[in-house]
Amino acid sequence: MTDTLTSTPARDPLAAALGAFALHPADNPPWLESLREAARQQMGETGFPDTHQEDWRFTNVAPLLELPLHSAKQNGRLVTLRDIEPFRLAKDGHCLVFVDGAFRHDLSSLPGAPGLEAASLRALMAGGGRELDKHLARHAAVAGNFFAALNTAFFVDGAFVFVADGVTVEQPVQLLYVAASDRPGATVHARNLIVAQKGAALKVMETYASLTPAPHVTNAVTELVLAAGARVEHGRLQNENERAFHFATVQAAQERDSHWVSHSIVTGARLARNQIQTRLDGEGAEAILNGLYLGRGEQLIDHHTVVDHVQPHCESHEFYHGILANRSRGVFNGKIFVRPDAQKTNAKQTNRNLLLSDEAVIDTKPQLEIFADDVKCTHGATIGQLNEEAMFYLRSRGIGAAHARRMLIHAFASDVVGRITIPALREQLDRLLTERFECAAM
Repeated sequence: MTDTLTSTPARDPLAAALGAFALHPADNPPWLESLREAARQQMGETGFPDTHQEDWRFTNVAPLLELPLHSAKQNGRLVTLRDIEPFRLAKDGHCLVFVDGAFRHDLSSLPGAPGLEAASLRALMAGGGRELDKHLARHAAVAGNFFAALNTAFFVDGAFVFVADGVTVEQPVQLLYVAASDRPGATVHARNLIVAQKGAALKVMETYASLTPAPHVTNAVTELVLAAGARVEHGRLQNENERAFHFATVQAAQERDSHWVSHSIVTGARLARNQIQTRLDGEGAEAILNGLYLGRGEQLIDHHTVVDHVQPHCESHEFYHGILANRSRGVFNGKIFVRPDAQKTNAKQTNRNLLLSDEAVIDTKPQLEIFADDVKCTHGATIGQLNEEAMFYLRSRGIGAAHARRMLIHAFASDVVGRITIPALREQLDRLLTERFECAAM
């Protein structure tokens, strides 16, 4: 497989910018090339997001086009195991490492596990890997999602994780994406496909980090396929530098009695947009969506979630917590759809936000669209500051104001972190949160 720059007609500044960084892999299998072409057409129909579009009303992505966008390539910087060690969950665990979007076998760790396959998508596409034509780019819709369409059209590499029928993988699989380019505007379209077959069980963690302070762009799409009875815990930790732009689309397809747990932890990037969706398309399916976002400075962190109840007797629970300081902004838009056939649905959605300054802003919009009459659905959102009574309680017991403040903030965050069942990830997050809360900016 070779890479050639796509020549896009410069009908407007956006087209010229996209042509500057969009790598188009050649020699695609016919089924993938047709999907790529459909995605390119959809980009033109959808148009670049702006604040006139309802889903982007509070998130202005125009500053992205101020960067000298180009496709990220390894620029000669030697990235070693020592560089990535702070981001690893376990030194000897399952870990696929990508540097500037390219798979690095020498940095990856792939212990053998019966029934588990974890590999580079690019290598599998070159060899006609199994399951790809059935699932790759079949679940994350490109209609109306500009960045998902952009990714589908131009992704080069990413991760494939496959678990066979009835197999339980005890050790988590980590997908580690590291931005190492010193050149501003380096862009990566990361693509991940996770397939858990009937009765399989798996834990997967995506980590996104920066090794330099240069502004860069990550546009990631992850598709998860849960067959009947499959159980998947999936986390995303985005801790890139605060000059970066991060766009993420996560789409899960759930069959009967499947169980999906999602964790979205966001602390990095100048602008982060996360679109997390699941389709409950089999009776007895369950989805739990947890989220924690920490903003400071001028950061903007946006979460859009969609839980689509298609079949009856399904459950979904959402818990999103935001902590915003300085002039940071948060956006939460949660949608729950209950289709006419989805009787006996049980759905709950909660968004809680803690504002640490008078200049921090949150725009929260929980939504329900219900077309069935025998359901139990609730939603709610709260916005507040640190509890004065709790502060007084701690101060009256000799705890200093700064320490008391950190304790209350950490407790608010821990309500979400405590839901994670991967010990190494919880420990990593505890360290990250402690460092963040020790910072004067928080």
